[in-house]
Amino acid sequence: MTIRTAVIPAAGLGTRFLPATKAQPKGLLPIVDTPAIQLVVEEALAAGLEDVIVVLGPGQEALRAHFGRDAALEAELEARGKADALEAVRRATRPEVRFVVQEEALGLGHAVSVAAPLIGDAPFAVLLGDDLVDPAVPLLSSMLAASKRTSASVIAAMRVGPREIAMYGCITPGETDGDLIEVASIVEKPDPTEAASDLAVVGRYVFTPGIVDALATTTPGAGGEIQLTDAIGALAGTERVYAYPFERGRYDAGNPLDALEAQFAFALARDDLGPPLRAWLSEHLAER
Repeated sequence: MTIRTAVIPAAGLGTRFLPATKAQPKGLLPIVDTPAIQLVVEEALAAGLEDVIVVLGPGQEALRAHFGRDAALEAELEARGKADALEAVRRATRPEVRFVVQEEALGLGHAVSVAAPLIGDAPFAVLLGDDLVDPAVPLLSSMLAASKRTSASVIAAMRVGPREIAMYGCITPGETDGDLIEVASIVEKPDPTEAASDLAVVGRYVFTPGIVDALATTTPGAGGEIQLTDAIGALAGTERVYAYPFERGRYDAGNPLDALEAQFAFALARDDLGPPLRAWLSEHLAER
């Protein structure tokens, strides 16, 4: 399977970050100095994908503007000799990024189906805009390679505790194939006492075109929304779907505490910020 397209659902309201998200999309909230959604786009491009479709919500045109060129700003920065700032602005200008609007908030599965007409009958990846992955962890590249090897859909998974499993799609594991675990079935947000495993689906997916047909027949599930998890379960009933477990480097940027952890992790990894921040943290923690 040759995969060249990534879909990034980004239409959420970001209610856990109000009032910061009252007047700007949550995807533009920065991780240090780079919007979270830009980090996700860069992850997709670094993995070799060439075409990125961002699913917007109504009134989120600021996301479109962020990835578009601002010739006036570039000219001003160049005139002032601000080379580093100019490079940062040009890095954010991404002609590979296209946009589609999800007019109604009908769930993650619905967001993916809104993007489907732009993809056609081709495999594609889905990267949730809330989920950040440490650039040092080659998660998406590994998933793309696994999908190519097996000609099957591959979804990222992490092992979580009993309380956390109720917040995720939960996988019933089947047979293993190297690092992969076949998905026998999957349930969205199960009761912890009824969870089939501790394997939780997290926000990276590589799909065969079959997921589009599965979404077309998926009825509203948990929360009255079209759940991507339900469509994956239907897909697993007709073709192979694998889970790719990984252990580290993922941050839920839609959660304030995880977003704060991401701020520190991404800053500490930088040559310009890491050493002074590490020194400040050591001094600050020693005073406590």
